[in-house]
Formats: sequence, structure tokens, C-alpha cells
Amino acid sequence: MKLVVAGAGGRMGGALIRAIAERDDIVLHAAIERSGSPAIGEDSGERAGIGRNEIAITDDVEGALSSADGLLDFTTPEASLAFARTLAELGRVHVIGTTGFDETHEKALAVAAERAVIVKSGNMSLGVNLLAAMVRRAASALPESFDIEVLEMHHKHKVDAPSGTALLLGEAAAEGRKIVLSENAVRSRDGHTGPRPEGAIGFATLRGGSVVGDHSVILAGAGERITLSHHAEDRAIFARGAVAAALWGHGRQPGLYSMADVLGLND
Repeated sequence: MKLVVAGAGGRMGGALIRAIAERDDIVLHAAIERSGSPAIGEDSGERAGIGRNEIAITDDVEGALSSADGLLDFTTPEASLAFARTLAELGRVHVIGTTGFDETHEKALAVAAERAVIVKSGNMSLGVNLLAAMVRRAASALPESFDIEVLEMHHKHKVDAPSGTALLLGEAAAEGRKIVLSENAVRSRDGHTGPRPEGAIGFATLRGGSVVGDHSVILAGAGERITLSHHAEDRAIFARGAVAAALWGHGRQPGLYSMADVLGLND
């Protein structure tokens, strides 16, 4: 399978290039970056720390995608939408690890998925998606008197909050409770807030240092508290998950899928 890496000059792009190099059933077909990026023209293998691979980083998106089988995309919502439109025309696999999408973005991706395979997740790791399944089950099994809080911490350079993973976990909790997350989420508390609303799903965000990603879901009842957690120590777990998603999607019918589909966790 011939894969293209978007954002090849960044930290996640490098992790994706290294993940592809670990396997013999896929190849790096092209490495792309935004126009004006200082990484353009560099050897993508050297940039990723694995030595020269003779694939220069380019901003020629259409040229890179036209003869590829799929794209691994951890970029920005705007860039991901542009890629989605191109990949829909070509009928290629689009693996999206980008976060920060709004409702308009989500609708546009759903349209693109009518003609392409899109695997999209706020987190591509096996552990996080298993955690989401556990959160869904716990929220369903425990009475509503258990309050749910989602706590996340990331490195100081992360630009969106709550993280895509935190929202994924919040959605899992809401699904377990059979409620709508957007109508029950509490994302900030300041000043005299009054008592905690019954059934709310709270979010707390921490930023600092070089933390790859820490997430905890706390279910707090009267006299007892359950904490389900995941700690990411290396971006390689996300990159390997994205590669697995691309292989899973290759040859599949067009549609909008998640890592839960890839891992068979929707049962």
C-alpha cells in the first residue's frame, strides 16, 4: 500500500514516516507540507531521523495523492477538509488524526465520506480506544448519581482544548448514559458556579512541558470513586494506529469510520 504523509515536517509527521519504515507491507509514497514550510525540499527520511529515503518533502498535494493509495493526516481542520475533497474525487483512503473540528467541518467530512474511505478518530491508539469502550460500559452500568469528569494534560504547544481524545471519551460517557454530550458538557468553571448540574460531564484541561497525552475519566459516587486512565509516552502509538487504520480501510466501501470500527470495538 502506497501512503502519503501530510505535515511531514512536524513531530507527528516524523512519527508517521518512522512507523511506515518499520513495516514491509506499506511504503512511503510521498511526504507533503504546507506551501512556504521550511521543510520543503528536505529529505523526509533525514527529517524523521531514519536516514535518507530519497523522498523529498513537497507542497504538490495533487501530484502526491494522484497515484497513492491513501493519506495519513494529522494537520489542521482546514487542511484536512481540503485533503478530504481531493481524496473523495480520487476515491482514496483518508486517515484523519486531526482534532479541533467544528460541526460545519464534520458535515463536510460526512459528504466526502460518500465517495472515499475516511477513518477518523480523536486518538488512534489501541489503548485509548479500549479505554473509551470501558468508559461507555461504566457510564451505562453505574447510576446517574455517579458524576463524570474528564481530565486531560498535553504539552504546552497543543492549540486546541479540550483535546480530541478528551472529547472522544466524553462522547463515550454520553453514549453510555444515552444523553447528548453537547447539551450536558461543562468545559469551564470559574467564580460562584453553584452546585454541579445533575448528569453533567465535566472537562478539565492542563497544558505544560512535553507531555504526549494523559487522560483520565473519573466516575465519582457517594463514598467511592472510579478512575479509568491512559498515559501516552510516545507518539509512535498514534502513528502505528494510523497505519493500521489505513491498511484496514484499503479496499473497503466508502464511509466514515472510527478506530472502534478498525478494532472491532463497536459490539
